[in-house]
Amino acid sequence: MRRRTRQTIQIRDLGDIHHVTPTPQRPVRCRASALATDAHLEPHHHPWSQLAYCASGLIEVTVDTAQAQTTYLLPPSRAVWIPPLARHAVTVVETAQVCTLYLHPDATPPAWTGCRVLTVSALLRELVQALQDIAPGSRDQALMQLVLDELVHADTLSMGVPLPRDKRLRSLCELVLRDPGGRATLAHRARQIGASERTITRLFRTELGTRYQQWRQQVVLAHALPLLARGVPVGVVAAASGYTSDSAFSAMFKLAMGQSPSHFQSRQASDWR
Repeated sequence: MRRRTRQTIQIRDLGDIHHVTPTPQRPVRCRASALATDAHLEPHHHPWSQLAYCASGLIEVTVDTAQAQTTYLLPPSRAVWIPPLARHAVTVVETAQVCTLYLHPDATPPAWTGCRVLTVSALLRELVQALQDIAPGSRDQALMQLVLDELVHADTLSMGVPLPRDKRLRSLCELVLRDPGGRATLAHRARQIGASERTITRLFRTELGTRYQQWRQQVVLAHALPLLARGVPVGVVAAASGYTSDSAFSAMFKLAMGQSPSHFQSRQASDWR
């Protein structure tokens, strides 16, 4: 993925964190920030959970856990849930209006102990917008409750590119990341790092909890999303992603993202207005 000069940002650069700190009285707080392409929010963590997405543009969120480091590419239709104390960083791939919801631990669904990707509904976008500048009061409480209800009922998706701690599997994953459109088989990739296909298959299951083809699809999406956001023709993106036909690429993209590549591009062009 092409990178330009990063503008490094500290969390304090976004404003007074105490202004948006969730409390038992106001368990859902919201922050919105306009960030330019390649702005990079340094790794940090919070004692509360959060939901990150962009109202427009495209962001990359990387989360570190004990098991793996996972990167999520998020267009406006998707958001990542980050549990309390998880170390994370944000990079802006395309100029974005980044929205972050902070949730007090008492308001966090008890089963949500790890990261998950949610579909951002039209209702949730409007609720977050309404919550941004509202003063404390009965309407504030009603909006927060609606936000929590919408989050619990949001569709979850299998997205994100995890990188394992195991050195052998990490080497293979990095080979794929350097050539996301390559058509080498898993057996060939395994031989490149001096391992058997059976060993690598087992490591994907035990280290990352997934199959190689599922993991590779997330790599392809992470490669394709920024290209589509920049207006690269769908056919060119499909070929660069290793697909021999536009229709096969479009079918994979729609299944994963809930919209066609061309529809994604048109929404990006209009900044979801």
